Amino acid sequence: MEARIAIAPSAEAGASHGRLGSSDLDLDRRRPGIEEAVSRGGGVNVPLADADGLVWLIPGEPELLGATLEAHPRIGWVQFPWAGVERFAASGVFDRPVVFSCAKGSFAGQVAEHALMLALACLRSLSLQARTPGWCPVDPRSLHGRRVTILGGGGIAAELVRLLRPFGCRVRVIRRRPEKVEGADETLPPPALPAVLPETDVLVLALALTPETRHVVGAAELALLPPQAVVVNVARGAHIDTGALVEALDAGTISAAGLDVTDPEPLPDGHPLWADPRVLVTSHCADSAEYVARMFCERVERNVRNLLAGRPLEGVIDPAAGY
Repeated sequence: MEARIAIAPSAEAGASHGRLGSSDLDLDRRRPGIEEAVSRGGGVNVPLADADGLVWLIPGEPELLGATLEAHPRIGWVQFPWAGVERFAASGVFDRPVVFSCAKGSFAGQVAEHALMLALACLRSLSLQARTPGWCPVDPRSLHGRRVTILGGGGIAAELVRLLRPFGCRVRVIRRRPEKVEGADETLPPPALPAVLPETDVLVLALALTPETRHVVGAAELALLPPQAVVVNVARGAHIDTGALVEALDAGTISAAGLDVTDPEPLPDGHPLWADPRVLVTSHCADSAEYVARMFCERVERNVRNLLAGRPLEGVIDPAAGY
């Protein structure tokens, strides 16, 4: 058995397409690494017409992917380089009899580090300190012993739970699946969120964006948080109702926010979140270009091996869940 893998766009068409997720490496530099990953996994790099597997690098064009699969019915597996695939899910392309896998979990290490950094920065008022052009003593708040609630139970949450261990935090994870997240004090279903929020000092969003999770944190949820709470988002901007967040900060409903993602994104010049000294925005840069490229190539290599061995693939997308 062979694993014949194509990469789209082709080398000839690659120049017309943009960035791969948060990576600014151009396609010409990425392609050799992906081709090597396919070969290391035991696969064969082939043109699209000969492929039974496809690495899809074209962002934001689900209709083009659908047309490609229609024209090449031998393709039974598609690998995406991103963790978030909400545009493809909304298009209905996942309804095809094809196995789709994405990069969910691949970038958890750096993203969890970023979430921890944002939480510490919020608790210690680093944004205010950095913006004040003078001596500005502010009492810090410690992360030790804080009550942390993580929305999402995937790779980022699992890694963040591990990073929080030395701080002695009480960690609750809210996730759709019932399996317990190792190291968390509690793993709870989504309906438990309203009961947990009043007992939350740090709320971290690390979940997939679906129609059900859009604005999962809005005015009602923010109102349930205690006034000392901080909100950290390293997932998707649309998880938070931005207008409600601005109002909650203005009213003192919460104390601070650390945002690697925003809605809209990029956050427009002049938006009130830019001027708020309690808010730290890091412009969707939780993971580096080199790290993304390296982790993705490792995922491709392992999945090609898994395909050849008949083992389950990593990062398989659940069409019903949309991620």
